[in-house]
Amino acid sequence: MVDRDFYEAIKKGTTTIGIVCSDGVAMGSDARATMDTFISSSEAVKIHRINDGLAMTIAGGVGDAEYLVKMIRLQDELYSMEEKKSLTPTSATSILSIILQENKMFPFLVQLVLGGINKNAYEIYNIDPVGGYTKESRFTATGSGSLTALGYIEGIYDPSMTVQEAAKHVAKALRIAMKRDSATGDGTRVVTITKKGFKEYTKEEIDKLSK
Repeated sequence: MVDRDFYEAIKKGTTTIGIVCSDGVAMGSDARATMDTFISSSEAVKIHRINDGLAMTIAGGVGDAEYLVKMIRLQDELYSMEEKKSLTPTSATSILSIILQENKMFPFLVQLVLGGINKNAYEIYNIDPVGGYTKESRFTATGSGSLTALGYIEGIYDPSMTVQEAAKHVAKALRIAMKRDSATGDGTRVVTITKKGFKEYTKEEIDKLSK
């Protein structure tokens, strides 16, 4: 059995967000990495592009998370060669769930959010350290600043919002989380996925969104 301290450990040190929109998904994260009370990096990458229609956010142990990013990218390459198409959020979640379930004795210290496009549908999945997952119909957040971020998103969410509108709210939710959670900080990253593909916002664009 995985003890309670294990789950408490993965909650610390970040805020990541995923929102389902009318025309795609919007995702975001901060850029701070911490070791207890020590800020070990202000340039941590917590959102990873897997393919043009799929992205993944990471929270928890950096080594474990980066290994899983590499694994799912490799699976995407193999799948693309064999099937002539890329992994969807659903298929990528199934693969990661199996990997995590097979390592229950020595679990990965991670919590993951996968988001993207699946044919004409837009999907967000939240995956726990032992392979359990939830398909979120509206939004989700992970990390120590997630409660603050979720409180804001809960109040403004509208299923008809566009990715452009959601990107603005993601940036604002992250900024609010930074004010209340010392482990969240040092800038934000915001990405969107639509039928046109993957877009990462520049710092200048995020600054405009945050106003």
